[in-house]
Amino acid sequence: MKVLVTGGAGFIGSHAVRKLLRAGHAVTALDDFNDFYDPAIKRGNVRDFESQVEVIEGDIRDAEQMRRVVTGAKFDAIVHIAARAGVQPSVENPLAYIETNVTGTYNMLEAAKAGGVSQFLFASSSSVYGLARKVPFSEDTPLPQTLSPYAATKLAGEHLCGNYSHLYGLRVVCLRFFTVYGPAQRPDLAIHKFTDHIFHGKPIQQYGDGSTRRDYTYVDDIVQGVAGALSYRRTPFEIFNLGESQTTTLSDLITSIETALGKKAEIERLPEQPGDMPLTCADIDKACALLGYNPQVKISEGIPKFVEWYLSRKNP
Repeated sequence: MKVLVTGGAGFIGSHAVRKLLRAGHAVTALDDFNDFYDPAIKRGNVRDFESQVEVIEGDIRDAEQMRRVVTGAKFDAIVHIAARAGVQPSVENPLAYIETNVTGTYNMLEAAKAGGVSQFLFASSSSVYGLARKVPFSEDTPLPQTLSPYAATKLAGEHLCGNYSHLYGLRVVCLRFFTVYGPAQRPDLAIHKFTDHIFHGKPIQQYGDGSTRRDYTYVDDIVQGVAGALSYRRTPFEIFNLGESQTTTLSDLITSIETALGKKAEIERLPEQPGDMPLTCADIDKACALLGYNPQVKISEGIPKFVEWYLSRKNP
């Protein structure tokens, strides 16, 4: 297939590009290389595959540019990962999230419609579950309340995808990612930030008493699910969870990083942050049955693998 990956220079996007290349697809990576975090990191992400793909510098908020990119290339599929990510930054600047995650997704759907794209994958988030009470979270769980602008924009993106599938016949798969980590993880995310601070002897900030639980998902497992979704044909619109279906407390996460580094953390304890979810846990039965999803990397293996990557960057 000929595939466009938006956000292709980012953490998950660059891993998705590599996975799709290994599967034999022709890939174009689109990214705006913005300064939400150091653009040099994203430039580095694409360095090892830029000779195999077309890399386009573009902004999904630019509707006309996206239309030109998509209609000019006749893509079979779009894997739409580009987004403003993160709960707390969305609380501080919700408009940026609305413009990118809602308007930007609308622009990509319009471009897909105009370009005759047959398959559209949308990267959603476990944040859409908000205060859902039934655990583990299943795709048919009612979603009455999200807890952050980021979560609201991801849920809005899913609804837009459903509209375009129903109205225009676009086949759409929405993938709800659960707390993704692994090599090349963004430096502002907890596992990377904790590892860096512990390594350098700086205090880490722990929000709450350490009892919050997350379903941490290794990036290789996520992109395995993305690849499976690319060949999904059974229904015109579907939503799948991609997680590990196991939870880890914040305290245990910190302990596992300490163990992998061989260093103790200095912990600064702070109140819980508004917008953060107390628990995420994925029911992955649907993805396993229909996408062939089969996550392999438990947190006990994934944290040492991430720390090994981190240390390799410090000691090349």
